[in-house]
Amino acid sequence: MATLNQRRPQNAKGDVYVDKTCIDCDTCRWMAPDVFHRADEQSAVYHQPTNETERLAAMQALLSCPTASIGTVDKPQDIKAVQETFPIPIADNVYHCGYHAESSYGAASYLIVREQGNILVDSPRFTPALVKRLEKMGEIRYMYLTHRDDIADHKKFRDHFRCDRILHSDDITPKTSDVEIQLTGHDAIALSPDLVIIPVPGHTKGHTILLYQQKFLFTGDHLAWSDHLHQLYAFDDLCWYSWSELLNSMRRLATYRFEWVLPGHGRRYHADAQTMGQQMQKCISWMETVR
Repeated sequence: MATLNQRRPQNAKGDVYVDKTCIDCDTCRWMAPDVFHRADEQSAVYHQPTNETERLAAMQALLSCPTASIGTVDKPQDIKAVQETFPIPIADNVYHCGYHAESSYGAASYLIVREQGNILVDSPRFTPALVKRLEKMGEIRYMYLTHRDDIADHKKFRDHFRCDRILHSDDITPKTSDVEIQLTGHDAIALSPDLVIIPVPGHTKGHTILLYQQKFLFTGDHLAWSDHLHQLYAFDDLCWYSWSELLNSMRRLATYRFEWVLPGHGRRYHADAQTMGQQMQKCISWMETVR
């Protein structure tokens, strides 16, 4: 829990603050960009919420902070109402789970609501408030794990919802040795007519991504939007396996149609399919010059 005696001096005066335990994961800055920014390699409040929209976003970021580094001077009276807003709608039947986990360095996780059974994409924190909300939204059929880094509380979700976990065998570790569905090979796998798992080795050897309805692409740590570069990009400084394999994977991915990039780390991106295709080519061109 954030504490006032560790409040960062970079915070604007007022109720909401970030303390010195921040790990610079970026969660609050993209969830509530009108309130939080980066200052001296950590997050801070640069603008206190002045309306209901800003307040809600700030409180959602507070609950999602993986290290509980965001606090309020006064005890928040609206916290239970904010809990009811999770998972947060993105578009159609796709949601952001919030409640990021420190063990995944604050990676985002998502929920796809389907008649055939809902799908959790990567693992949020296993917190009672979120679990209750997920229960109300229907059965969880699968927990799809993009790669070995963002597994967080996968076992707790498996034990509670009895969902089948999915992870590529090349990313299996002792922590995931009991995963129910272990993928193999490098060919795309149709989980159902509207769900395709695409192997994209590079960041890790067994990294995969999930394409839903040829519209939503859940990219883990493979692909994200960069506000600094103003384009789609790959994490060249956080490539644990092979940059050349990552580049080849990106070239293959560019042949698919999608409109949303929903990453674990980094920023989301939404555009029509044609613009997305152009962005993918721009990303590939950039990658070819980086190394």
